[in-house]
Amino acid sequence: MDVGVGLRSPLEAIRKFHDELTALRRDLHAHPELGFEEVRTSGIVARSLELLGIEVHRGIGKTGLVGVIRGRRCDSGRMIALRADMDALPMTEQNTFGHRSTKPGLMHGCGHDGHTAILIGVAKYLARTRNFDGTAVLIFQPAEEGLGGAKAMIEDGLFDIFPCNAIYAMHNWPGLPPGKIGINPGPMMAAADRFEIVVNGKGGHGAHPYQTIDPVVVAAHIITAAQSIVSRNVSPLDAAVVSICSVQAGHPGAMSVIPSEARLVGTVRTFRRSVQEMVETRLGDIASSIAGAFGATAALKYERIYPATINTPHEANFVADVATAMIGKDNVIRDLTPSMGAEDFSFMLQGRAGAYFRVGQGGAESGCFLHNTGYDFNDAIIPVGAGVMASIVERSMPVVD
Repeated sequence: MDVGVGLRSPLEAIRKFHDELTALRRDLHAHPELGFEEVRTSGIVARSLELLGIEVHRGIGKTGLVGVIRGRRCDSGRMIALRADMDALPMTEQNTFGHRSTKPGLMHGCGHDGHTAILIGVAKYLARTRNFDGTAVLIFQPAEEGLGGAKAMIEDGLFDIFPCNAIYAMHNWPGLPPGKIGINPGPMMAAADRFEIVVNGKGGHGAHPYQTIDPVVVAAHIITAAQSIVSRNVSPLDAAVVSICSVQAGHPGAMSVIPSEARLVGTVRTFRRSVQEMVETRLGDIASSIAGAFGATAALKYERIYPATINTPHEANFVADVATAMIGKDNVIRDLTPSMGAEDFSFMLQGRAGAYFRVGQGGAESGCFLHNTGYDFNDAIIPVGAGVMASIVERSMPVVD
């Protein structure tokens, strides 16, 4: 596609050091690190920023760090933040290319290596040009993959130290063609909750089930009934997912032993708080009522892991306008369908106005989606992602002579 229209300067400037960013990205891919263990990664980021003359703050959210770039002028008093995640996943990579993971059981299977390279590209461009009136804050976040690195940075005073007016983040998206931008002015990703239901019955001999209270049978009825929550309690105009992903009871080697306990573990995904609360209530009611009907007991443990990622309308439309000016309206989707996946950038959006957008990278059509052992970040999209991010800073804080 032709991405050389409109406001070309950041995109064309970043293309000039595309090869350098690609090499950096592939080095990060070859040396993945899990959440809160990104010592090598954060060290590379810090050195890259310091070589550009950028002020660096380390140790925010353990292995997190922040780079501060002041514009040609700071009369506006404005501060705009951009965020990239750095952590990898506990996966075994199946790729055979030269930059594949060198660490068995660890892999950049979600593209955070690419996001880090993109934000370093933004840093390099902004540090050279400083064509804005205000302060750009570049946040390199640890532990996005289920450990709440964003929350850890906030608890370490991120927004107290850097009281930004708005914050933006991006994520590659195999479901979009390379270089296209997708966003919407509301929900982008769902809340992610974890639940565990423990059923307690009475164990015994499998040949004499009448002498037991079989928790496996109880668990089976709970599993079936839980599927009715979305179809019968959630409005068809809302969205929710209830998935039971683990069932544990008894021992495979004990074919004739009815256990005394069964354990169900699953996830709930919602966008609206009222729907989230209703699903939690219904899960508890279903579990306890069904268990009681069989003479057993059941307890629900419900954990709210990540809130929903909700863009603020003004900032989302602003991103769409910036992207349209840079790559053309045909390459920008303003009503991207939300994902039922989750993202801990949601914690940052609870504290500040902002927006989270997608940069298409292709690959889904061949079955290579995120968190796939054959996944790799598409280096071709680095200039587009970095160019849009850099333009967000410049257009949020324009220099008025």
